[in-house]
Amino acid sequence: MKPNAYDGWCATCTVAVPAGTGRLTGAFGSRQVVCLAHVPVAPERGQHDGWFRLPLASLDFETTGVDPHADRVVSYALLGPHGEDVVGLVDPGVEVPAAASAVHGLTAESLRGSPGSFEAVSRIAAWVQSLADAGVGLVVYNAAYDLTMLRAECERWGVLQPDWSRLLVVDPLVVDWSLHRGTLGSRTLGIACEYYGVRIADAHDARCDAVAAREVAVEIGARHREVGEVTLEALVHHQRGWFGERADDWNAYARRAGRRVEDRAGWPLAVPLPQLV
Repeated sequence: MKPNAYDGWCATCTVAVPAGTGRLTGAFGSRQVVCLAHVPVAPERGQHDGWFRLPLASLDFETTGVDPHADRVVSYALLGPHGEDVVGLVDPGVEVPAAASAVHGLTAESLRGSPGSFEAVSRIAAWVQSLADAGVGLVVYNAAYDLTMLRAECERWGVLQPDWSRLLVVDPLVVDWSLHRGTLGSRTLGIACEYYGVRIADAHDARCDAVAAREVAVEIGARHREVGEVTLEALVHHQRGWFGERADDWNAYARRAGRRVEDRAGWPLAVPLPQLV
């Protein structure tokens, strides 16, 4: 939950909440302020078993921008299920916008001499395919972004794509939404880490984000029996439906606000949709 940018009143106890001292909760277009005493907290861990106790892989990219169809990967972290981790930088052959560099600290100059996109994307795609072959769950926070970008990069460079239909994706962003239906407000990785008690050492570093995303996924499974006990195959099926419901919520707001709508069938791979005014 984001801090409140403006003075307000707690929606629960009506106490005054100066800017920056409370949190914003609520679904798209209906945010409200709560004081710190009434910030929702995650439930305790349960005693149940499930997919969250299995060895899980995790993936994260840092990129040149926020459009997964057009922007490029500049760094990656591939965390294996048994500690066999691979991280790397990528020279995308294009400029890195200042706005992106301000987030992750990487520039075209600092990336010069790193492996090019074809080499890096080939390595990433082969690694993802190995997980699909082994039936290992892959944690990706906001998978519709990272995996759509990987697909676009594969298409751009003529790299053989993974068999997406066999990939067992765990997306903590989508699973968390299914539990709260957007009522807890913004759920960036950093905010989810705060809620689930996960330490994130260096946000917007690919390795640190991949580690944190996997830990958040484990905490969600451990603290919510209703999603933790299902099989990975069933979880993939459920996430498709939850993403669609989340997209419906967003799209209702987006149409009112003149924002870009989401593809409700776009998980874990999205197609671009037109701007609606």
